Amino acid sequence: MAVTLDQARRVGFTCLKALLRFAFMVANNLVAIPSYVLYLIMLQPLRMLDSKSFWYIEGVFFKWLLAMVSSWGWWAGYTVVEEGDDVKAVAEDEAMVLVNHQATGDVCTLMMCLQDKGTVVRQMMWLMDHIFKYTNFGIVSLIHGDFFIRQGKAHREQQLVLLKEHLEKYYRSRNRKWIVLFPEGGFLRKRRETSQEFAKKNNLPFLKHVTLPRTGATQVILTTLVAPQENGTPAGRDTVIK
Repeated sequence: MAVTLDQARRVGFTCLKALLRFAFMVANNLVAIPSYVLYLIMLQPLRMLDSKSFWYIEGVFFKWLLAMVSSWGWWAGYTVVEEGDDVKAVAEDEAMVLVNHQATGDVCTLMMCLQDKGTVVRQMMWLMDHIFKYTNFGIVSLIHGDFFIRQGKAHREQQLVLLKEHLEKYYRSRNRKWIVLFPEGGFLRKRRETSQEFAKKNNLPFLKHVTLPRTGATQVILTTLVAPQENGTPAGRDTVIK
């Protein structure tokens, strides 16, 4: 099939835009991430003198980094439409955010959505697969205090213990508010079949567009960060609510 000059121009323009977008992403990574790390190294004396101020500044840097990641979607022309109540109203409250996980792009989309939600981005903690520790953004997440969880039955119990220790050490000491959790434990295309098999064996709903959630991490987060309650009131007379 012959290609017209107009079609060739459109293909060429599309390829040029793709190349420019890729170059922009590479430049972001090469400049922004090392800058984040170096600035925080320089601010280590402040961390020893006033850790609260240090983590406030770190949160601002972290939000700027996530804004750069979000800009990739904005430049590509993606638009996010929100429905329902504005979550900005609870930006200062402690919250666990459960996210339906379809693909890697979910993370960038979530970053776009939360950029204008007050202090949410700089005060949230992410739970993500341990493989992300070895990506270009891994060093940023390590410094910020995100938790990398290893998948698989063989590691499950150990990872839950490590998660509890991580929350006790970093969550309130760094003034975190939101915890972002992908309860499906992975991408939909990888988890759907095993989820449906589990549902069939246990007489649970047969789901096509989401998978049954993994409850282990959710239970650890709630039991570690929320005071025990009985009928809506603190359990026991000596219970202290943090």
